[in-house]
Amino acid sequence: MLKIAVASDNKSVSGHFGHCQTFEIFETDKGKILSEASVGNPGHKPGFLPNFLHDMGVNVIISGGMGGGAVEIFNEHDIEVIVGAQGTAKDMTIAYLNGELKSTGSVCHEHQHADECGD
Repeated sequence: MLKIAVASDNKSVSGHFGHCQTFEIFETDKGKILSEASVGNPGHKPGFLPNFLHDMGVNVIISGGMGGGAVEIFNEHDIEVIVGAQGTAKDMTIAYLNGELKSTGSVCHEHQHADECGD
């Protein structure tokens, strides 16, 4: 059983993790999606969202971009971080399950909210 969260805006991968509208949560097993749920973003404050998703039992987070501070917290919780994804949340989840989605490693540095990126 693998639980995958995708930071999303209108069911597509959000460009910035912390400011997404929802997290699309996919419960998967043996490479198949068993269920999908949409959870509203409870609010962006440094360090909160990685712990929120960890508490939900998430194993993988997929996003367009993400600050270094968030990446570090996910790493501490042994949650795999995939950044640089573009497309619909479901397509990216399927690509991940098929081994076709790789993280670009693009951590957010140029940003109007530099403090959120852990700089």
